[in-house]
Amino acid sequence: MLLASAGAGLVDAIVGGGGLIIVPSLFGLFPQATPATLLGTNKAASIWGTGWAAWQYAQRVRLPSARLLGAILAAMLGGLLGAWLATLVPATRFRVALPLVLAAVWVYTLWRKDMGHAHAPYLNPRSEAVLATAIGGAIGFYDGVFGPGTGSFFVFALVRLLGWDFLHASAAAKRLNFATNVAALAWFIPAGHVVWALALPMAVANVAGSAVGTHLALKHGAGFVRVAFLLVVGALILKTGLDAWQMR
Repeated sequence: MLLASAGAGLVDAIVGGGGLIIVPSLFGLFPQATPATLLGTNKAASIWGTGWAAWQYAQRVRLPSARLLGAILAAMLGGLLGAWLATLVPATRFRVALPLVLAAVWVYTLWRKDMGHAHAPYLNPRSEAVLATAIGGAIGFYDGVFGPGTGSFFVFALVRLLGWDFLHASAAAKRLNFATNVAALAWFIPAGHVVWALALPMAVANVAGSAVGTHLALKHGAGFVRVAFLLVVGALILKTGLDAWQMR
């Protein structure tokens, strides 16, 4: 789990999608554990790597923090609402539809070779804040109710809808992902769904991986992050597609 957590931190810091590594590892190594406890333990470990990456990006990448405040609050509210709904509605439909949605995102990003290379926001500050808030709420809700690929969805939405480059989008996605993790833990911790003896060592490994991933992204820029995005989303398509097929 320490190796999986470090790998997840590295991938997540660059473009999101670390859950592709850490969540299947938890479920594979602890098949008898309650799913909510495994998810809560994952959040308790990965939030530290996400927080570290968010702080590192903040030192080097200038973001419109005031305009992102509404998005952060909406992501937290959406995450709480989604976590509550996840206890009432099975995620089967999400699991079946996810590989199709990810495939559309992957094909569009590959087709638009210029997308996300240049940081060119085109909306006025108020419109950008409103749209960012909508993005935060919608994807935060998805993270609460299901989760896989949340970071990658944040990155794609910010690039496609706000005109940001991949580096700025990844930096903002870390803040938004941190907010959704806080919201989820606000439910998991009081409910006793965190195994701290496992989560804390995993958190150390996750921060170590996150430090490496953040360094690579900042050093190599938006083009590197775009390639990493395509690789991670491609892996997510294969993994979620296989999961959906096995459910048939």
